[in-house]
Amino acid sequence: MTLDPEIPVSSADKAMDLEWHYGAHNYHPVPAVLTRGEGIFVWDVDEKRYFDFLSAYSAVSQGHCHPRIVNAMMQQAQRLTLTSRAFYNDKTGLCEKYLCDYFGFDKALMMNSGAEGGETALKLTRKWAYLVKGIAQNQAKMVFATGNFWGRTLAAISSSTDASSTNDFGPLVPGYIVIPYNDLEALENTFKSDPNVAGFMVEPIQGEAGVVVPDAGYLRGVRDLCTKYNVLFIADEVQTGIGRTGKRVACDHENVKPDLLVLGKALSGGIMPVSAVMTSDEVMLTIKPGEHGSTYGGNPLACVVTMEALQVVEDEHLAENAQNMGEVFRSRMTSLSQKTDLLQTVRGKGLLNAIVITERPDLGDQTAWEICLKLKDNGLLTKPTHGDKIRFAPPLTIKEAQMHEACDIIEKTILAF
Repeated sequence: MTLDPEIPVSSADKAMDLEWHYGAHNYHPVPAVLTRGEGIFVWDVDEKRYFDFLSAYSAVSQGHCHPRIVNAMMQQAQRLTLTSRAFYNDKTGLCEKYLCDYFGFDKALMMNSGAEGGETALKLTRKWAYLVKGIAQNQAKMVFATGNFWGRTLAAISSSTDASSTNDFGPLVPGYIVIPYNDLEALENTFKSDPNVAGFMVEPIQGEAGVVVPDAGYLRGVRDLCTKYNVLFIADEVQTGIGRTGKRVACDHENVKPDLLVLGKALSGGIMPVSAVMTSDEVMLTIKPGEHGSTYGGNPLACVVTMEALQVVEDEHLAENAQNMGEVFRSRMTSLSQKTDLLQTVRGKGLLNAIVITERPDLGDQTAWEICLKLKDNGLLTKPTHGDKIRFAPPLTIKEAQMHEACDIIEKTILAF
């Protein structure tokens, strides 16, 4: 089979045309066709360079194609990539120990995608509810917050408050309760009124909702209420974890430890899909052989990549850099907001940030999208979320001079509107 020779395969139009004709129409990408990445930069098929300020939704926190992570992957790929869990291998146990030591938990269960991590946490919580807490079979309830996002599986969208996620996909998974985000009173009332609540799953900062940061003390309050009512606190740190918010995990900002920690994205430095759930012996050992797993979960290649990706975060002090560069970014954006009414709000922690745009009458709900298209033209890539919000999440390796250069692009673009 050959492709149409009239248009080179490397051309942007051809690449987009191929996706449109042969792929599902389940994404609406910014029209930049990327072919190469290094550090904080990516290049398109025409060799135009861009600042990457989305980092594959925070998966590429260590920078594109980090040489140490790539080298670790290549060496292991030539030895052993996959055994399934039908057999032991010499890397899975090492990685599980590394994860437990790194994050301070008893046990790790490795999967592939962040959504699988979330589902793993839910299964563990339900199992614990029946075997340890003593909830009657099939009566366990899970509590979520409005605005949550943890994937596109049926279990994930069943907790969603976004109609575009749920319409025409029902019936949804039962046993879910959804309460307002950042509302400790609603959380306690829910726990108090329903003894069948097993767990509360929450993002310490809501990413897809537009980098919504809760009030100071919220996570501490969640921890205290979960302890008081014997409910498992599940922290979905798939996007906020691994240094992104200026701490190892976002829960560290309030010195709280969840009962289950869900990780993904940057866990592999953007090299391959890896996720993990960290928890205690009491919770993890409720699962017996044959009750949960994945052919690829915890494979030797993923384990080697994970350990190197995490070590890079430590060795290069990326959490500390995220903290410092985030302050630079928010300071620049706050200054920009004083020059234009177009920029309503600046919010975030570390290098997970967003601005809220005032919609222009002539552009309406396309204002943020049009700004992102112009940002692309000016050499910076990111994407809107929920209409009027634009996320900015560059790799954690960004330097101060590069941050100012990128902020210059953002300022120039927004002021032009």
